[in-house]
Amino acid sequence: MKKTKLIEDIHKMRFKEIYGGYQSKRLSCEEAAEILGISVRTFYRKRKRYDSEDFDESFDLRIGRKSPHRASDKEVEFITKLYVEKYRGFNVRHFHEFAVREHEFKRSYNWTRNTLTEAKLVKKGKRGGDHRLRRERRPMAGMMIHQDGSTHRWLPHLDYNLDLIVSLDDATSKITSAFLVDQEGTLSSLRGIRETIESYGLFCSLYTDRGSHYWYTPDAGGKVDKNNLTQLGRALRQLGIRHTAAYSPQARGRSERLFGTLQDRLPKEFALKGIQSIEEANAYLKYVYIARHNERFSVAAKENNSAFIPYIKDGLRDILCIQEERVVQNDNTIRYGGLILQIPKNDLRHHYVKTTVNVHVHEDETMGIFYGHLCLGEYDEFGKLKDNKEELCHKIAA
Repeated sequence: MKKTKLIEDIHKMRFKEIYGGYQSKRLSCEEAAEILGISVRTFYRKRKRYDSEDFDESFDLRIGRKSPHRASDKEVEFITKLYVEKYRGFNVRHFHEFAVREHEFKRSYNWTRNTLTEAKLVKKGKRGGDHRLRRERRPMAGMMIHQDGSTHRWLPHLDYNLDLIVSLDDATSKITSAFLVDQEGTLSSLRGIRETIESYGLFCSLYTDRGSHYWYTPDAGGKVDKNNLTQLGRALRQLGIRHTAAYSPQARGRSERLFGTLQDRLPKEFALKGIQSIEEANAYLKYVYIARHNERFSVAAKENNSAFIPYIKDGLRDILCIQEERVVQNDNTIRYGGLILQIPKNDLRHHYVKTTVNVHVHEDETMGIFYGHLCLGEYDEFGKLKDNKEELCHKIAA
């Protein structure tokens, strides 16, 4: 109110000065209105009010009067009590979204922010943001996917951190995959790629940091070796997806800003919904949060067409996995990860002694042994052979 009154006083002094020039005929009506930055009609109206006997030193009749749209004390009490009892710690934008969606709240974001600020429940934010350089987005969805992980106390009730693996479309900022794991690694990165392909299709390129599961880097801090591929690099080449390495934190700015938003919102939502396990959290991400996040934060790509290509082949699971060679021993077994995997007898060959086979390790830590394109056996995470001999006779790797 004090600020509004001060502005009104300054405006009144300015009007009095210009109006004096008009009365002394130094200024025409049009010139006076132009100097004041108002229309001629408004100048006539203000002049008439200024000359009237009942002029109370105010041009704005709203000053000192309560707005007919003013919120009731009951409404102010409701929103402040809701914030304190259920959403304390949420930023105002996040809180307002929940209030509108889950409590049928009708007031605007600005009203909510001002009310909580006046009640000293939130601090007044600084104007503007940090200075940053703009990097143009790719013009079409599916041209580039960012993938990165963030270590944080995502589930507040736990006494240890988890890793959130997020894949993000560069053109639209849509999250294409997001899930929690105990620790980021090759299998979690492959899972993010698989979920993106299954939901949207094959994309053109993947943009990542130079973590050891993404790249081999001969010299610490140096350039990556594009010829000596990691398991993930091999899978991307097999799918025809280009892999690009980031060489500075600034180059991954879009991902860093995303994780800032997620670190602020997700732990609060998990706590609000009583989520206490990775399985519950991943279900919430998949079926609730990602869609809401994309609706709120994604942008339209410059081009309407999409660079995503539907993946119609079988065998995506056996491409996006860890593949390592082993030589079969005399008893038709191989050793892998401290386990002994027995190759079952089949009608295609008497034995596989001394042959080189491929071991495929999948996201769920189950395994398969392949001789060329032929699957010789599938095993659980403990190395126990699965009983599906008839299916194996017809199964081939992509």
